[in-house]
Amino acid sequence: MNGSIAQEMSQLLTEAFSPSKLDIINDSAQHSGHAGDDGSGESHFTIMIEASAFAEMNRLARQRAVIAALGDIVGERVHAVAIKASVPES
Repeated sequence: MNGSIAQEMSQLLTEAFSPSKLDIINDSAQHSGHAGDDGSGESHFTIMIEASAFAEMNRLARQRAVIAALGDIVGERVHAVAIKASVPES
């Protein structure tokens, strides 16, 4: 994870969910020249987050919660995010 948007996403998700695991992977280079590539190098990300806060949520609710926590980042400042949200194994 590097770049200002990735760092901001990390901070927002940490504050919202206190995750036990959080990986933010910048996939922008794989989408160079494709739709949504704004040349910033921060247009496409994969978020892998594990948090107890997701325990009572289904997959769709988890994704919506992550997107909500990111505020205006998704759709306005970042073209696309893939979200893999899970709960810690006991």
